[in-house]
Amino acid sequence: MENDNVEANLLFPASERKAEVKEKQRVIQDFLAVHSLDALLVSRHENVAWATAGIAEMRVIIPREIAVGSLLFTRNGPSYYLTTNNEAPRLAQEEFAQLDYQPVLQPWYANDMQASIKKIVGNGKVASDDAACGIPAVSMTPLRLPLTDGEIVRYRWLGQHIADAVTDTLLVLRPGMTEATMQAIVAERLLAQSILPSVFLTAADDRIRNYRHAVPRNGELQRFGMLNFCARRWGLSVSITRFVHFGAMPTELKEKFAAAAQVNASLLHATREGATADALFTVAQQAYAEQGHPGEEQMHHQGGACGYWEREWVARPGGAERVLGQQAMAWNPSLQGAKVEDTVALSDGKIEILTRTPRLPVVETDRSGTVYQSAGVLLV
Repeated sequence: MENDNVEANLLFPASERKAEVKEKQRVIQDFLAVHSLDALLVSRHENVAWATAGIAEMRVIIPREIAVGSLLFTRNGPSYYLTTNNEAPRLAQEEFAQLDYQPVLQPWYANDMQASIKKIVGNGKVASDDAACGIPAVSMTPLRLPLTDGEIVRYRWLGQHIADAVTDTLLVLRPGMTEATMQAIVAERLLAQSILPSVFLTAADDRIRNYRHAVPRNGELQRFGMLNFCARRWGLSVSITRFVHFGAMPTELKEKFAAAAQVNASLLHATREGATADALFTVAQQAYAEQGHPGEEQMHHQGGACGYWEREWVARPGGAERVLGQQAMAWNPSLQGAKVEDTVALSDGKIEILTRTPRLPVVETDRSGTVYQSAGVLLV
């Protein structure tokens, strides 16, 4: 959207955003050459956002994974956006005005993307990021994972605004509020900033203790509330979890949060370039055992790499994925009823927490002389 792009340019100057788009087109050209492709059709939201440096938003139906149009990259040739006549005016004015793409239109009822592609590529070899479109599919995940400096800048803005929305919401929660009300309060704060929630796990009391993924249902906050969600802007995804407890916390619950913070610190300390998903899973496994909770790593995933997906990959036994030199990560160690979750960036060998909440309690844990922060529970 126009206002969205104006704000983005204030965060990251237009000249630099243009350079990022150009660099990603170079990456795509290399991809085409390596795979001996004449063209690549890009339809998934995460890949459209990545390729356009977060400038183009082609989403209409929120739950759908594909947009109301697609990008077509030709080998050593122009780039196109393919859409229908009813979508064309808005896309031209609000999404592609800053981008060097040529429009290719078809009637809204035609539903024949391949015919449009054939007019451009002829009998050339084409692949797509969407397996359902009838064109051979390829994965663009390796292209998305290494973050540019511009993506880090946008991630900082996004992480801080999401963290502020969580803090402001947590501070106004009161006993008697329903889980749906909790969800609505945080959603309003996010949507007002063009931040789109993608995962909601707001929950209260026994539902937090009983379920690792407590989606909002009929719970009513009495003493223990959780705001656990993911949200996106410019295609980038942030994950965060925070808790409030009214009155003194039970000793068992307090111990679980302390243990989760220890596991979180171990994972952050091990998050270094070249570390594998398998090795990081082992770190979590050992950390739980050291805290007196062996086997907890089997009860829920511990998190992993993020970026244009809530989790691009997770730490798992045998996982061959590797941490890159500049990448976003979101760990979420948990025990039943307790969890620690933040989104961080790894850059120049250092961990930066993108979702800091300094107005809320923080637990500090030392690992070999480095202090890592984990979110504590707000006691009211």
